[in-house]
Amino acid sequence: MRKTPTPLAPLIAAGATALMMATGPALGAGLDDVVTGHILPGHAAFAERTAALADTAAAECTGPATQEAYHAAFDAWMGISHIQFGPIEDLNLSLSIAYWPDPKNRTGKALARLVADEDPIAQDRTAYSEVSIAAQGLFALERLLYDPAFSSGPYVCALTATVAGALADTAGELADAWPDYAELLTNPGPDNPVYPTEADAARKVYTALYTGLEFDRDTRLGRPLGTYDRPRPNRAEARLSERSQRNVELSLAALNQLADLLATDPAPRTSAAFAAARRRVSELDDPVFAGVADPMSRFRIEALQQEVRDIQTEMATEIGTALGVTAGFNAMDGD
Repeated sequence: MRKTPTPLAPLIAAGATALMMATGPALGAGLDDVVTGHILPGHAAFAERTAALADTAAAECTGPATQEAYHAAFDAWMGISHIQFGPIEDLNLSLSIAYWPDPKNRTGKALARLVADEDPIAQDRTAYSEVSIAAQGLFALERLLYDPAFSSGPYVCALTATVAGALADTAGELADAWPDYAELLTNPGPDNPVYPTEADAARKVYTALYTGLEFDRDTRLGRPLGTYDRPRPNRAEARLSERSQRNVELSLAALNQLADLLATDPAPRTSAAFAAARRRVSELDDPVFAGVADPMSRFRIEALQQEVRDIQTEMATEIGTALGVTAGFNAMDGD
């Protein structure tokens, strides 16, 4: 059984934004396209790239080839990280893939204990799922590949290969589970135990889209921004591997694709809002959001945060209305 700790879980998985049914018909014509054009190929890519990462780590330890394979796997995760419903929720796999935010450094502490004790579980890819979730997944690998505290050696090599292998197993399990779940999502009806109506299915995907943007805005950008008097650059996601800006770029690209596939009518204002945000993040030249501590650079990151909010606003009007759903109370806004 996987051990689930008590720390802060990703806000996407928590579903920070509630959604309410709006009046009018729900149009779910985009669900088939969402599944065949976004969800299934995205999960297949993640499984394929984590399998390649596992093979590379087993052969090369923590060297450049493994780092390259790690980035490819993380890139694939960013294409589906917002899909926090279905098998990933049912199988409780989210934190074992991406344990972040980690404000108490549980990942570093868990890995340090394993290395200090040279725990033999590092030799057992199957049993590794029993260790603390903080010592699993992409952020555990980031520490092993990029943190000088974990210098290369026989045990670290074995641990890296095992963490990568366990991640590949998880990704494969997730990809294998999605086709059956896709049948539920794309065939709503009175006999469907999960989605009795098209509106229920559309709302689930819209929730993933909306909260994915919310996670970019308030967590990937908001955590390092902190406050003007107290910026927090060290809280940026994947800072050690210099992926903070890259993750936002890839997330916005994936969410843009999902919005396009889900929309049942043209959504020009949503498309324009996505284009503005994606253009701004691509021009930041700030891989770890160190600029949050500089007034001019901080302004550009704050502007990006506002542009992500603009996407949500336009999307609620153009896409949410057509689907018959609107954003309800957002506990993260405090209003």
